[in-house]
Amino acid sequence: MVSREKGKYDFDEVTDRRNTSSEKWDSLKEHFGYDDVLPMWVADMDFRSPEPVVEAMVSRARHGIFGYTAMSRKYYSSVIHWYRRRYSWNLKEDWIVFTPGVIPAISHAIMAFTHPGDKIIVQPPVYYPFFNIIEANGRVVLENPLKLVDGHYEIDFYDLELKANDPKAKMMIICSPHNPLGRIWTRNELTRIGKICMGNGLIVISDEIHSDIRYPGVSFTNFASISREFSDNSITCTSASKTFNLAGLQISNIIIPNPRIRKDFKNSISKIGPDLPNSFAQLAVQVAYDECEEWLDDLLEYLKGNLDFLKDFIKRNIPEVKIVEPEGTYMVWMDFRAVEGDPEKLQEFLLKVAKVAFVGGDQFRTGGAGFERVNIACPRSLLEKGLQQLAGAVKAYRKGVGKK
Repeated sequence: MVSREKGKYDFDEVTDRRNTSSEKWDSLKEHFGYDDVLPMWVADMDFRSPEPVVEAMVSRARHGIFGYTAMSRKYYSSVIHWYRRRYSWNLKEDWIVFTPGVIPAISHAIMAFTHPGDKIIVQPPVYYPFFNIIEANGRVVLENPLKLVDGHYEIDFYDLELKANDPKAKMMIICSPHNPLGRIWTRNELTRIGKICMGNGLIVISDEIHSDIRYPGVSFTNFASISREFSDNSITCTSASKTFNLAGLQISNIIIPNPRIRKDFKNSISKIGPDLPNSFAQLAVQVAYDECEEWLDDLLEYLKGNLDFLKDFIKRNIPEVKIVEPEGTYMVWMDFRAVEGDPEKLQEFLLKVAKVAFVGGDQFRTGGAGFERVNIACPRSLLEKGLQQLAGAVKAYRKGVGKK
């Protein structure tokens, strides 16, 4: 293998995202009530996407015509080769279904394979849009809460078996790497989930959107790759959006090997109109997968450096805050209960005193109160700024400043 220069991409560069209609930076007042806070919340990165992606889209823009865009064979080939290289998972072209995002895809799956009043299992504290789309579609959330054991989250399989045995339970949504906890479920854990779901007639929706973002020493298993039985009983939700900071292009690859399930899923999509990508989305993903693997490898090194910096800073300056170390994702689940256990007071303190915008743990429901989800995918100078503000605020809070 040819050696390459390590860390040659400049992730320390700070790019001003204000006044670009950025949800993360320009919607702070709407989401938090303040616009003078440092945004470390929504799951996109403050790094420029890889230069080959930018150049390809600039070249495409110069063409000047932005008509309807069909999915190309070359695009499917890029996706297939990516999963073969990174995961040793051999996909077939017809398994891949385009959607504009993972959450719309899960919503379509809910409509296609469950009925109003049916129950859907999730594992809180978990990504809060899961709750929103389940309830908005008239289905019922069935919680299988995760257990925090010695700073590490585990699945309560006894409870899962009870919930899966509910005659109204029809589906389970799993999240790996788990958002917000950062757990990557092991092959053994996924196998137990799969057997429980199959034994009780539940279809599995596996949200694997963060699978490319994982830390050294941790392997990742695609749920559907474990066995033919799991493959035929599941829908896998993937995207390059988190990997290469392309979320605004709105393109996801939903992998459905079972032709019957795939047909029903596509029928649900067809009910809302054309299912075509925008003129830039598939080009960006294609170039990212074909030309930017080196960029991703260096990104992962930088994110590991950010995680190590965060852990060291917290240990030295705010030891009462505890970190649940992630195995994947660029979000970190942090326990603030020793600072302030009331979720509303904690959020007010972080916004008004620390001047940082995290995502309050209570939004992730059961088990989330007193925790915060923190996005560390930013230049280290911004991470340090946020942590310095947090440390100064906690120091003042210890003395009663900002308390009511």
